[in-house]
Amino acid sequence: MKKQFIKVVLSCAVIAGSVSSCKNSSSSKNTSRATGWKINAKEGGFQHNTDYKEQETAPGLVFVEGGTFTKGKVQDDVMHDWNNTPTAQHVMSFYMDETEVTNSMYLEYLDYLKSVYPPEDPRYANIYTGALPDTLVWRNRLGFNETMTNNYLRHPAYAEYPVVGVNWIQAVQFAEWRTDRVNEIMLEREGYLSEEAKYKVVNGDIEGTFSTEAYLNRPESVYNGQIDSLQGKMKKDSVSNFASRSTGIILPEYRLPTETEWEYAAAAQVGSREYNNQRGRKKYPWEGDYTRNGQRLGRGDQLANFKQGKGDYGGIAGWSDDGADITAQVKSYKPNDLGLYEMAGNVAEWVADVYRPIVDDEVSDFNYYRGNIYMKTAIGEDGKVNVIRDSIVYDTLPNGKVVAVNLPGELKMVAVDENETYLRTNFSSSDNRGYRDGEPGSSRFYDRFSDDEDGDEKKKMYNSPKHKVQRDSLGAITRNYDKSNYRTTLINDEVRVYKGGSWRDRAYWLDPAQRRYLPQYMATDYIGFRCAMSRVGSKSKTKNKTVRSKKVK
Repeated sequence: MKKQFIKVVLSCAVIAGSVSSCKNSSSSKNTSRATGWKINAKEGGFQHNTDYKEQETAPGLVFVEGGTFTKGKVQDDVMHDWNNTPTAQHVMSFYMDETEVTNSMYLEYLDYLKSVYPPEDPRYANIYTGALPDTLVWRNRLGFNETMTNNYLRHPAYAEYPVVGVNWIQAVQFAEWRTDRVNEIMLEREGYLSEEAKYKVVNGDIEGTFSTEAYLNRPESVYNGQIDSLQGKMKKDSVSNFASRSTGIILPEYRLPTETEWEYAAAAQVGSREYNNQRGRKKYPWEGDYTRNGQRLGRGDQLANFKQGKGDYGGIAGWSDDGADITAQVKSYKPNDLGLYEMAGNVAEWVADVYRPIVDDEVSDFNYYRGNIYMKTAIGEDGKVNVIRDSIVYDTLPNGKVVAVNLPGELKMVAVDENETYLRTNFSSSDNRGYRDGEPGSSRFYDRFSDDEDGDEKKKMYNSPKHKVQRDSLGAITRNYDKSNYRTTLINDEVRVYKGGSWRDRAYWLDPAQRRYLPQYMATDYIGFRCAMSRVGSKSKTKNKTVRSKKVK
């Protein structure tokens, strides 16, 4: 027994002189468990971030721990839409904005675009104007709302009110801009960028801006190639002048929440332990089956901003039922059990999904989302990723509004091709919006399809109108409306879901399960949005895991 023990000790201590003990080879975070080599050694070798704790909660967001819930209707389907049949779904943990995006937040975005891409510069003529909300949504043929048209977006009295008049495309572009600004300041905080970098961009001292994906893929291209003069203290203190994903500093992108995420967060079943609620029977974001507060403090007060009846948008003057007639200032009502405000009422909210009447849980009951278009970075002749400079691509929407598809400094993206799809079982094309519900193969007329648009095109499952709107070189709009008699629906791949009730809606729409749709280029005075962010790493936060481990003991 003594000889065997000596052999084990020697085998652990004399492996290439790099492993000092069995204990170190398995437990030290700076020693590889795969090879026994040192990690992050001064001499060189494998460099890896071993000090990463967990994802930081980004500005404005609240952590939402994922879980299982029943997605779909709770109340009677009085509209007879039959589009929210209950399905069991599981959601990964994510983050969501505490409130809707406000006028103040959106004006910050507009001011940035106006400073960095001056509208008077012909190259940038449509960037700022394409991001402007449609303030004319407040107009009503038989209503006096002109004050709202002129004041709601910019007057300080409405600064903390949710922004409206923003279409789905504009909401997505705001989230992209927000991602870059937050990661820019994160890199500044960690010393990879100087504090003056962002201000030089806004003040026009340098031409060019920061893009997260451009920084990660081709950092020398950021700030129009002037990043060397804008680096922080890490340029002197670090082997690498640039941060990578492995540093853990770069946050995932801000984006619109998926419909499943939004509904899960609105229901907030985490605060309930009743059997029925755990099975998805929660009617509103708060406990109970009524819209009024049943607690002793504030008893009788309405818990959301919604239309209570014909001609009743707020209540009786002097003791208002919900404290608002149009939208209300964010945080005017109590948050739900996740700490999210106004997940019912105030404004309805855009979500990421393409609308279909049926949720196909046979294909996926995990992070369900319809709308995937898989893209990849375009590679130039020099073997490097393409960065957009002055070749800005604009798109004319069906309502004539011109928006920028890409901003200068961003990476050029192209659809994935057969190199990524060949022999794959999980996806076979770039565009999956119509998978099993909208593409030719899902139609009962599939075997009769041909290139004859006037003939077989009318037999498609979602045979919606196809209007063509273009602008000529002088900016004049040419509109060609689809006048076909064979169109059968308004549903197509450019129609998006919006969730939640608004100040214009009855209590029926406050149910988180209710869903409606609108073309992605349209805006209203009752639809706003909030952003979300995926969580990377553990499902729960560290403090939650600590509490659970103590309970087990």
